[in-house]
Amino acid sequence: MTETPTARPSETRVQRLQRLRRAVETSGALHLKDAAELLKVSEMTVRRDLAGPEAALALLGGYVVNAASPTGIKYTFEQEIDQHTQDKRLACRSAAASIKEGDTIFIDCGTTMQSLADCLPEDMPLSVICYSLNVASIVTHRPATQVMLMGGLYHPSSQSFSSDDGLSYLRRLGVNKAFISAGGLHWTRGASCSNFHEVAVKQAVIATAMESILVVDASKLGSLKPAFFSDVSSFSRIIVGGSVSADTRKHFRSLPVEYVIGTA
Repeated sequence: MTETPTARPSETRVQRLQRLRRAVETSGALHLKDAAELLKVSEMTVRRDLAGPEAALALLGGYVVNAASPTGIKYTFEQEIDQHTQDKRLACRSAAASIKEGDTIFIDCGTTMQSLADCLPEDMPLSVICYSLNVASIVTHRPATQVMLMGGLYHPSSQSFSSDDGLSYLRRLGVNKAFISAGGLHWTRGASCSNFHEVAVKQAVIATAMESILVVDASKLGSLKPAFFSDVSSFSRIIVGGSVSADTRKHFRSLPVEYVIGTA
């Protein structure tokens, strides 16, 4: 902690963000619990502040970090430190805007999907299916949200679970929208990821959901990871956050790709 918490009940969102920004500039990263204690508000209030427009900060792996330069983060998610937080937030905000009251949605695992969970419409009644701890830790604190967590063998590399029983459970559910992440998206080789245990889950929900939406940041375009899970034609929407070159865009010209640029 870099500041002594003092109660400021009349603070606005802008004032709270200013205090958080100063703390993050000093420490490089601030745990969500510490941020809430610093501001004398709930963790949910901190999440809502960060999910709003022009926050300049992001929540990643349970830590508040600088959205433009998140490399100071000290969380223990056993993957590479995320270098594309701002682009992920752009894509996730656009994806979350399509969610309607009463929807049953599936949220994939990974840091992008953690951002999506943070961007869910505030206080909207939803049913959320997930299989990762980082997503579950967010949606279980949301009011008016029914959470269905798929269990099984725990994989620390992605903070997710896998099991045959979980797949059977997933196939029995009615899913309005499935939000899928990918480590790579290639125009001819399709969508891929780094963890093979995720493949069966992604394929099962794509086959089950009424609509499958791929949500990625721009760095994933043209990339290929070892675990293939879907052709690009399986997605009704492909939402890409961040700037993409004209040469790369031309390869995706015939696909339902939406490019989201701006300030997260």
